[in-house]
Amino acid sequence: MPIVKPFAALRPRPELAKRIAQPPYDVLSSEEARELAKNDPLSFLHVSKPEIDLPAGTDVHSGEVYRKGAENFQKLIGDGSLKQDKQKCFYLYQQIMGGNAQLGLVAVVRCEDYQKSVIKKHEFTQPDKEDDRIRHMEALNAQTGPVFLTYRAVPQIDQLLAGVVQTKPWADFVAPDGVQHTAWVIENAETAKKTGNLFAEIPAFYIADGHHRSAAAVRVFENRKKQSKSPTGNEPWNFFLAVIFPHDQMQILPYNRVVKDLNGLTTAQFLEKLRHVGIVESGGQSRPEKKHEICIYVDHQWHRFHWGKKLVAPQDAVGRLDVSLLQFNVLDRVLGIEDPRRDGRIKFVGGIRGTAELEKLVNSGEFAAAFSMYPTSISDLMAVADEGRVMPPKSTWFEPKLRDGLFCHLL
Repeated sequence: MPIVKPFAALRPRPELAKRIAQPPYDVLSSEEARELAKNDPLSFLHVSKPEIDLPAGTDVHSGEVYRKGAENFQKLIGDGSLKQDKQKCFYLYQQIMGGNAQLGLVAVVRCEDYQKSVIKKHEFTQPDKEDDRIRHMEALNAQTGPVFLTYRAVPQIDQLLAGVVQTKPWADFVAPDGVQHTAWVIENAETAKKTGNLFAEIPAFYIADGHHRSAAAVRVFENRKKQSKSPTGNEPWNFFLAVIFPHDQMQILPYNRVVKDLNGLTTAQFLEKLRHVGIVESGGQSRPEKKHEICIYVDHQWHRFHWGKKLVAPQDAVGRLDVSLLQFNVLDRVLGIEDPRRDGRIKFVGGIRGTAELEKLVNSGEFAAAFSMYPTSISDLMAVADEGRVMPPKSTWFEPKLRDGLFCHLL
C-alpha cells in the first residue's frame, strides 16, 4: 500500500493565489505563457516557464533558463508572496468545471512506492522530458507542479473530506478559463489523523497525469540517495507532491488525432479501406456517442465509423481501447504511421479544444484527416495499469488541469 504523508507546503498568500497559480508548464507554449504573464510579475509562469523573461528564441533547455526560474522563485519567497507553513499538514484541493466537481487530497507520496508499482503508471515517458523536469527541480530545490493521482473511491474518505469542505477555505478563485479552484488546510488534528489512516488502507494509486513529473522526482530521489552518507528515508526528496482524487470524480476528455496525409490514397480509397475493418456512415455529427465509435473528418465531411466486432477483444485491456484499435488498424496499416511518438505526420489535439479545432486544422490544408475519439474511461486506465502495461501515447486528456504554484514541496 502506498504511503501518504503531510508536508509543510510553500503556498501563496490567500489574496495572491489567483494571480500566482497558473496552468501547468506543459499545456502552454512559450508564446502563450509570455502573453499570459506579461503584465503580472507574480504569475508563476515566470517560475515554470522562465524563458518568457529571456529573449525570444532562447533555448528552453539552456542553463540560463533554469537559473532564471530559480531566481524568480526566490523573489516570490523573498517578498512574502509565497510562504511556507510552519508545520506539516494535509490539504484539500477542489476544482469545479461546468457541472463536474473533483475534490482531492494534497500530500506527498513516496518515491519507493512508484518503484514498487503501488503507484501505477500507464504511459511511457521520454528521457528528454524527464531531464527537463529534473533540471527544474534541482534548480529550484522544489517540486512546484503536483502529480495527478487517482484511487478507487472509498465512501468513508468522501464523507470525511466533505466535512472539511464546510470550513473556510484558504484560497478560492475562478480562473480566466472559468474553472473554480478552492483549497483548504486540514487543521483539525483528529481529522488529519483519520485522513492519514484511511488513505493508508488504499491498495494502490494510479497516475492520471504527470508521468514525467513523477519519473523525474524518482530520479532525483535516486541521485540524492546515492550522494547521501546516511539517508533516513524521511528526507523531503524521498517524496513527491501529489493531489489524489477518487476515480468517480475524474473527468476524461478525448485525445483526438489529425494526420498530414492519407499515405498516397484518395479520400474514396481511404474510406474504402476503412470499410474493410468496420462500418462507415457518411454525414452526421462530429463527436462519437459511445465506445468503439469514431468520427472522421476528411474532405470537408464528417463520417461515423464503428469497429468490426471481430477486431474488439474484450479480454485485452490495451487492445480493446479505441486508441489502440485506431493505431493498429488505421494509422499503422492504412496510413503507415508505425510510431506515433516520433512520426511527424501525426498531431494530437486535446479534447478541450473541441472538434471545431479539428475542422480548422483539416480545412487549412495542413492536415488531411481528423479522428474525433470517444474518451478512454478511468476503468480502462486502471485495468491497463493493474496489468503493468501501457496505453498508446496520448490516450487520455484530464480536465481540469491542476494549477502550478498553488502548492510547492521544498526538497
